[in-house]
Amino acid sequence: MSEDADHTRDAAAETQISEHDAQAQDASAQEASAQEAPAHDAAHYAVSEHDAAALEAAARAVHPDLRAARAKAFVRSMFRLAIERSHMRVALVGLVFVGVFGTISAKLLMMAVFGDPPSQEHRVAAASSTAFRPDIVDRNGEILATDIRTVSVFAEPGNIYDKDEAVELLTAVLPELNASELRAKLSSRKDKKGAGFVWVKRELTPKQQAEVHRLGIPGIGFLPDHKRVYPNGTAAAHILGATNLDGVGIAGMEKYIDSTGLQALNSFGLVNKQADLKPVQLSIDLRAQFAVRDELAWGIDHFKAKAGASMILDVKTGEVIALVSMPDFDPNDPKDALSPDRINRMNVGVYEMGSTFKAMTLAMALDSGKYNVNSTFDTRGGVLNWGRQKIHEYHGTNRVITMPEVFTHSSNIGSAKMALGVGVPGHKAFLKKMGLLDRLRTELPESAAPIVPSRWTEINTITIAFGHGIAVAPIQAAAAVAAIANGGDLITPTFLKAAPEDKARATHVLSAQTSEAMRYIMRLNAAEGSAKKAAIPYYFVGGKTGTAEKVIGGRYIHNRLFTTFMAAAPMNDPKYLFVTIMDEPQGLPESGGYATAAWNSGVVTGKVIERVAPILGLPPQFEPPVRPFPQMVKLNAYHINQLGGP
Repeated sequence: MSEDADHTRDAAAETQISEHDAQAQDASAQEASAQEAPAHDAAHYAVSEHDAAALEAAARAVHPDLRAARAKAFVRSMFRLAIERSHMRVALVGLVFVGVFGTISAKLLMMAVFGDPPSQEHRVAAASSTAFRPDIVDRNGEILATDIRTVSVFAEPGNIYDKDEAVELLTAVLPELNASELRAKLSSRKDKKGAGFVWVKRELTPKQQAEVHRLGIPGIGFLPDHKRVYPNGTAAAHILGATNLDGVGIAGMEKYIDSTGLQALNSFGLVNKQADLKPVQLSIDLRAQFAVRDELAWGIDHFKAKAGASMILDVKTGEVIALVSMPDFDPNDPKDALSPDRINRMNVGVYEMGSTFKAMTLAMALDSGKYNVNSTFDTRGGVLNWGRQKIHEYHGTNRVITMPEVFTHSSNIGSAKMALGVGVPGHKAFLKKMGLLDRLRTELPESAAPIVPSRWTEINTITIAFGHGIAVAPIQAAAAVAAIANGGDLITPTFLKAAPEDKARATHVLSAQTSEAMRYIMRLNAAEGSAKKAAIPYYFVGGKTGTAEKVIGGRYIHNRLFTTFMAAAPMNDPKYLFVTIMDEPQGLPESGGYATAAWNSGVVTGKVIERVAPILGLPPQFEPPVRPFPQMVKLNAYHINQLGGP
């Protein structure tokens, strides 16, 4: 009984073990089948949590290897996704990818259309390169300066990978570039804020832009720009001045325009196009400007002078109608604009004006009331001794002469005696009233202060009376002579076209009778004195020469002269004053070897009057003016009956 029972128990246990082995084999088969046939339905091979737990318990109870197999199966089941639970996750991941790549695509599209957002360097460069400037026109509306659209090429060194290749390519299409300088620019380190910014070349032509663009160098780009152009070249160089590459005025009227607030308007973005700016109209007549430059160039060449200048001044309005100083420069290529030998000699240079200053001395004497047009001066002996100083005549008469003769014979002694008669304080006060002791300010930024004696004594008054011992800018001497000729109104010269109401700028400095007397004396000098060379028929010209020895190293050099000629027309009712100066002109056979003002500056001034008077609408007077100097007739002035004709 017991043996049968034992046998029965052993058989049952064996049967149970066989069942467990069979289950384990089934599980192994399922796992192998799942690995070999992954394409089967996932639900068929998924192991439920209950079955997995039972298998794990059986494996622990039966065999260690089986437990390890069950553990691996459990881990795999944890990471196996059921298809019905994966749809949402796949959709979410897809949306994330669409969003990321959509953002990147939009950014790339914006960069392609609009470019990179400008850095601070780009903004500064763009602001400087797109500054608008107004046109400059002459009194008749002719263009003197304007802007044209262009582009400039820049580089971002941080974005250029092969700098040597970039330099080689750029200098091939832009041969004016310096290769070593460009390489140094492109080798600048990329800063923390971006790729850096350097100009490669400003103001490219369309052809140059196309050639650079065709190179396709990364890190090379273009910015819109403006180029300042001067269609008439050198014609009005010293008046217009010039601008630099950033469109900033560096001289002349261009610099003056900036001082009126143009730079501030551009910096605040208040100017969107050139049409927003009203053209600046100058007093210059371009036709007269060309004629004056042409005649002056001839004179400098003919008389072998170092330099020269010439101008036309409207004595009634103070407008500068023409002004030329040579050597000059081309404002389209202004590298020489600030060169010392190319200064504007009319308002930057200061010179001893020689005998043209006698016009001031005679006007002072007449206006003082101490002398009149019939006053006489003893010049016998030809020398005026004053202490250790001796004042000589250039072409003395060795007799008693009248006031008009002091002018026509250019008497140093007569002029000195007039000035001494007025006295040192009166002399200084008169010259100050005429604007000759202070710096003359016009629209042109360039100007020079006169050189006056630090200690003014009687000997200074004597020499200044005939134009030595004081140095002034020719334009301020011209303004004083204009006041003498126009009835006594001192007007600061202007380079802007004047309106009728601008007459209020005048300061009355002389009586009308003094002005008439001086017009008569200047006309007499053209008729029978040193101004004959400029006495163009039918224009009733009057004027005065001036010759001064140059002061070099503190000493007067006798054979190095500075000559001046001033002439006004017509003297019965002056409209224009013509001024010519020449630096170291040479004597010629035709002048008998003389290099004084009448033989060079006087000749040039006469040519200018003859050529320009018709252009300016100054009518010839084919019949002598009737009673041009009525007060002088009443006073029976010296040789008054010989005047009144052409």
